[in-house]
Amino acid sequence: MVFAAAFTVPGGNDQVKGVLIFRQNRYYLLFAISDALALISSLTSVLIFLSALTSRYAEDDFLVSLPRKMINGLASLFFSIATIAIAFISTYFIMFSTHFAWVPILVTVLISVPAILFLVSHFPLFVELVSSTYGCGVFRHKK
Repeated sequence: MVFAAAFTVPGGNDQVKGVLIFRQNRYYLLFAISDALALISSLTSVLIFLSALTSRYAEDDFLVSLPRKMINGLASLFFSIATIAIAFISTYFIMFSTHFAWVPILVTVLISVPAILFLVSHFPLFVELVSSTYGCGVFRHKK
């Protein structure tokens, strides 16, 4: 999705000059940066989760390698969801900020709901993984 958005930018191109129509808009730079970060972080999370899936599942993997892959995969997935939402919201600000100012604000609120719900439901897993991997775990006693 973010790959396609990078090449079909909001507003399109000027047919005569070939330049982007909304390149002077203050939200366009936010769109471009967040779209690139969304593509990079979503590819990173997919590759990390695939590497965890294709692991050899040895004993050492369950103690060190797999928890680290899950931590990195979840962190990049959280970042990916945030940057995808920012790219989507910035597109609405580019398109509707001049005439219908309430539309981007409404979209911002609506798209924040599933992102926050995902974060709330998976953040305890992330915290538990970090604390058990890098903190006092099962085999180390608390001091």
